[in-house]
Amino acid sequence: MLDSLFRGLFDTDMTSVISVTDFLLCIGCSLVIGLILAFGYMYRSRYTKSFIVTLALLPAVVCVVIMMVNGNVGAGVAVAGAFSLVRFRSVPGTAREITMLFLAMGAGLIAGMGYFAFALLFTVILCALSVLYNRLDFGAKRNAAVYKTLGITIPEDLDYSGVFDEIFREYASACELVRVKTTNMGSMFHLTYNLTLRDAGREKEMIDKLRCRNGNLEITVSKQETAAAEL
Repeated sequence: MLDSLFRGLFDTDMTSVISVTDFLLCIGCSLVIGLILAFGYMYRSRYTKSFIVTLALLPAVVCVVIMMVNGNVGAGVAVAGAFSLVRFRSVPGTAREITMLFLAMGAGLIAGMGYFAFALLFTVILCALSVLYNRLDFGAKRNAAVYKTLGITIPEDLDYSGVFDEIFREYASACELVRVKTTNMGSMFHLTYNLTLRDAGREKEMIDKLRCRNGNLEITVSKQETAAAEL
């Protein structure tokens, strides 16, 4: 009686209907997988509440999609892929966020096909590797302190083309002028450089010499960030 209540309007006698028990079992497994993924991502990561909730629920969503297409995996993947595009077209995410979303979709797809043990094993292995790589700082720049972005303001009558070259050769192994901007109603220039310092401990010494050269105007030094569009 209960199974007949959940039959589709267009189902026929030849259509195999998912039982309520199997449906709840798949949903429960997918939710457990989502929690494992969420806790794995939160380890030593910056995150938002909305993203964690999405990560916890996404495997269940994909699982239901796969079950509702009656085992047609191709149709299920197409529908789930269309759902995932909502996130990617609205807010640009980091490479790790996108990877975790695809991982959640993959785990939900496996669970929706009925392979619960494989889904859990897949989730545990991938989450364990994610935690391990974060723990080891895999892929991090070992000398990140030497990569700096330098902002320096100069008066308009100072030729910036080579005025700081001598100082940069002494303190930096690589230097690139990435932006020139007029400021203060055009009476000053603001220059932005990407530097690779020879010795991070001599940063203040370099700034003191730059101050003498630019008339003690504003100078800023910050961590050099990777462009947001890059993976």
